[in-house]
Amino acid sequence: MLPLFPLQTVVYPGERLQLHIFEKRYQQLVEDCQKEGFLFGIPAYMDEKLEYGTEVKLQRVVQKYPEGESDIICLGTRIFKIHSFYQQYPGKLYSGGDVEFFIDKDNSTEELQGELLKNIAMLYIELAMDNPPVFDIPFASYQVAHKIGLALHQEYDLLKIRNESDRLKYLIAHLKATIPVIREMNRTKESIKMNGHFKNFDPLDFKKFQL
Repeated sequence: MLPLFPLQTVVYPGERLQLHIFEKRYQQLVEDCQKEGFLFGIPAYMDEKLEYGTEVKLQRVVQKYPEGESDIICLGTRIFKIHSFYQQYPGKLYSGGDVEFFIDKDNSTEELQGELLKNIAMLYIELAMDNPPVFDIPFASYQVAHKIGLALHQEYDLLKIRNESDRLKYLIAHLKATIPVIREMNRTKESIKMNGHFKNFDPLDFKKFQL
């Protein structure tokens, strides 16, 4: 059974997550992780249910507060699916669950990674971002997933995809749908800015038209 800390967020393998722990049950969880060295799971609370999540390792307690609260840093390790959820881990305040861990298929290609990076660059240009994140090949889809404007349900969909090639394709499709929308929004914004300004139109050559 895996101790669980449900949150309305998606955590990916390799991701560092900073959390402020204030509830008594999760204060107990942090203390148990420190004493016993076990890992716990963060299942994403989506559509009023818990199904998929990521196992995380407590890396460091950054600060401990007088009332028992703490700031911690965790590292995502591997993805799981919950088969049975229990409101309380045996003898504890926090919850737990019987889970199945997944081994992903790493079938990524440099071609797909390159296409994704090209679309990410286009996104950042349209957003006029200062000092955008820089990614080098090779990289994992999880490294860029939080940095390209996915909605929470899209991040969750990505979490459920079991091979890297399909994850890259999912992100590319998202960007190809998103970039034209942002481009049109930018065009509309510029049109609004120009409203009320003096405009210089080239004269029409009526000889080209036949009545």
